[in-house]
Amino acid sequence: MKKYDLAIIGAGPSGYAAAMRAVDFRKKTLLVEKQTLGGAGITNGALSSKTWWELSRDMLAFRRNLSRYGMQSPATIWKEIQQEVNLAVKERIHLLQHHLDCLRDSPTYSQYLDYQTGTAEIVDENTIKITNDEETDVVHAEYIVIASGSRPRTLPHLPIDEEHILSSDTIEHMTDFPKSLVIVGAGVVGCEYATIFSGFGQTKVFLIDKGDSILPFEDADVVAVIEKNLEEQGVHIHRNSTLTKMEIVNGKVMYELALSDGRTETFEVEKALVSVGRVPNYEKIWSDAVPIKMNLRGIEDHDTNTSIKNIFAIGDITADINLVNVGELEGRYAVEKIFSHPTKKLVYENISTIMFLNPEVAGVGLNEKMAKEKGYNYKAVTVDYTTIPRAIAKRNTQGFIKLLVTNDDEMKVLGMRVVGEQASSAIQAVALLISMNKGIEELAECVHPHPSITEGIQESVRALLGKSILKSGLLNNKVNCYCYDCERGEIESF
Repeated sequence: MKKYDLAIIGAGPSGYAAAMRAVDFRKKTLLVEKQTLGGAGITNGALSSKTWWELSRDMLAFRRNLSRYGMQSPATIWKEIQQEVNLAVKERIHLLQHHLDCLRDSPTYSQYLDYQTGTAEIVDENTIKITNDEETDVVHAEYIVIASGSRPRTLPHLPIDEEHILSSDTIEHMTDFPKSLVIVGAGVVGCEYATIFSGFGQTKVFLIDKGDSILPFEDADVVAVIEKNLEEQGVHIHRNSTLTKMEIVNGKVMYELALSDGRTETFEVEKALVSVGRVPNYEKIWSDAVPIKMNLRGIEDHDTNTSIKNIFAIGDITADINLVNVGELEGRYAVEKIFSHPTKKLVYENISTIMFLNPEVAGVGLNEKMAKEKGYNYKAVTVDYTTIPRAIAKRNTQGFIKLLVTNDDEMKVLGMRVVGEQASSAIQAVALLISMNKGIEELAECVHPHPSITEGIQESVRALLGKSILKSGLLNNKVNCYCYDCERGEIESF
């Protein structure tokens, strides 16, 4: 029986990151993956869907500018787009595999990492059985990390056949653009696919939202921009609608909605995408002899520790945030807890996120909804993209920056949202301030490149400090500062 210091079940983003951190500590590590190296972070997930989004955005920009060149809109060829996405996926998988091969052949690292393909089961606290088509292997591990990921959630009344009614695992495997598509679920993934398919301009998209607005966790001003653009691209948003029936009839998808006024309506589309969240892959990962505690969302963990002292859980298998960067963070942190002492506590307050919509939305920390729920008194500033020279030069001034700070002399950063072109590039400096529990003074005098979107962040900070170039409240509130009092529930401009 082979013996390892650490065995990791799952080679997605979190498991792969954990394995590489264990190599740093020169620990004998086994990484096991039953499907594809890189997991859903690459295939049918983050990388693939974002490649679709990039290509869709290019097509949308091209179609919007056709009049400049006296051209008619060309047809997008599904197979060509699909081939480009598949190429991106293969490139990333090849990179990771080549990296593993280099480690295996390296005189420095070869003794520290083994990679195995197969299905792993934790037999007891230190024993793992690995099964593949050819053989079964049993290994001993002092520590175990579970990083088995997640899969799309299904609903019992929806007949997902992965041909007509699809999940996010198969939506990208269609053979052509559907003429019409209904998306069940108006969260991030549902809105991203609505953005993708409407951007290509060959699919009539319907989006079912049980509330009165999409993205219910986001602030109203953010949602308003996204909804406006989706509808301008022809997306029909079924607001305040409950899906009561969905079935496949004569090769089409029929669905029935119960509306808030008591009426029901029936629609017919070519395809449906069910996007109602994800569930953890924990089935058959461990035997009954291993009493790992579970809750409704996944493995019950505390800073990656499970109820078994030498078994850890990271990534989508836990109840934390299901993001690639969070999974990687947890993977590295778990290994540091096992073999060392982390210099910093695992925190989620400074996690940067990006929603691939039209326009893109980047965020870190709290938005206004969250700040109010937590009872913060805060100051906020919004700076419109029309005031940012780089946005003007790009001929794309839709969007804004919103920065929240504590309403005191320290003005510590609570959070930021950026809606607009290059939003993701503007977020990291503020994320660093949040992680350092710092105020905003450092950003005020930082010299940003010109022209750049990040100059808008500098102007936001200067506005909060009362020394902006463009003064708050003028220019139809394109720069606007205000404060919120949680006791009175009032907003006041300053």
